[in-house]
Amino acid sequence: MSLDRGRHPRPIAQPDPRLLRAFLAVAEELHFTRAAARLYVAQQALSRDVRRLERELGAELFVRTTRQVTLTADGERLLPHARRVLEANEALLSAFAGTGPDRPLLVDVNSPGLACGRVLDRARALAPDCELLARFEGGLTGAAEEILAGRLDVSFGRFAGLAPAVRARLAQQPVRYEPMAVVLPADHPLAALDAVPLDALAGETVYAGAGNPRTLEWTDLARHLFEGRGIALAPPAPVALGIEEFQRIMAKKRNPVLAVVDFPTMSETVRRPLIDPVPLSPVSLVWRKGLEHPGIDALRRAAVECAADEGWLRRPVDGWIPANDAGIMTGQD
Repeated sequence: MSLDRGRHPRPIAQPDPRLLRAFLAVAEELHFTRAAARLYVAQQALSRDVRRLERELGAELFVRTTRQVTLTADGERLLPHARRVLEANEALLSAFAGTGPDRPLLVDVNSPGLACGRVLDRARALAPDCELLARFEGGLTGAAEEILAGRLDVSFGRFAGLAPAVRARLAQQPVRYEPMAVVLPADHPLAALDAVPLDALAGETVYAGAGNPRTLEWTDLARHLFEGRGIALAPPAPVALGIEEFQRIMAKKRNPVLAVVDFPTMSETVRRPLIDPVPLSPVSLVWRKGLEHPGIDALRRAAVECAADEGWLRRPVDGWIPANDAGIMTGQD
C-alpha cells in the first residue's frame, strides 16, 4: 500500500516516536543488526517495532532478503517525514525540559582525568549557578544516541567517527588533538621504552574497543591507524563498566590497549606515548543542535580557554590524523 492519503480511507494514528526512531535507524543503516546495536535494543524488538509501524501506516517500508535490506518506495517517502517529526519531538522535549540554570545539564566526560574533565571543571568555575552533572559512560557513538533521545546533553569525542546522518543533528566545537598512547603489561618487552614508535607495534594484536557498540568511533580510528602497519585489531572482549572491570578483563587478555596519554593508570601496566608519527585522537565538544542552556555557553568558553592555555589545538608537526577528522577539526568539512 502507498502512503498517499487518497489510498487510505481510514485516518492514520500518530506514530509513536519510538517506532519512527526504529524505522530511521534501519533506513540509515540498511541492516537490522547494526540498527539494533545503534539503538541498544534487541534485534527482535527492533523488528517488532518496524512491523508495528508498517501495520499502523498500512505500508511495507522495507524489502528484506537474506542478503540485504532496502527501502521500498513508501519507505523512501516516509524517510524525510520521520526525520522532521523526530527533530520536532527533540526540540519540544528540549524546550520543556527548561533552559535556565535550574535545570541540570548532563555531561558525559568518558573517564575521570581526561581533558574533557578539565573543561568541565573550568565551566563549573565560569558558571557557578549552573548545575553541570558529570556522567562517566564513555564512547561518543553511544553518547550521541543518548543526546538525540534527550537522555544526555553534552559529550566529548571523535565527531568524524559518527554517521553523517547523526552528525547532521548535532553541533560540535573542537577541543583538543589528544596524543595517543599504548597501555602495556608491565612485563611486555616494549614497556622498557619511554615512548613506543608506532612501527614497534607491528606483529602485535592491540585492543581498541572492538565489539563495543558505544565506541565505534574509537575502533574506526584504530583501524585507520593500524592499516598498512602490520598491527592487528584485537577481537571483541566483554564490555566492561568501570576501570576496575576493564583492568581485570585486560589483565586476562594481556593485549596492548590503544589509549590516550591521559588514560587512567591501571595496576601491573605501564602507559607509553606513541611516536613516529604521533597519532592524535581528535576531541570535540558535542551537543544537540538547537539546545540552549547557559551551561553549554560555559562549556564552550571553557573549551576555548583550556585549549589556549594548554595548546590543545596546536597540531604537532609529526602528528597523524585521518583526513576527514582534520577537515572537521579545522572547520573545512
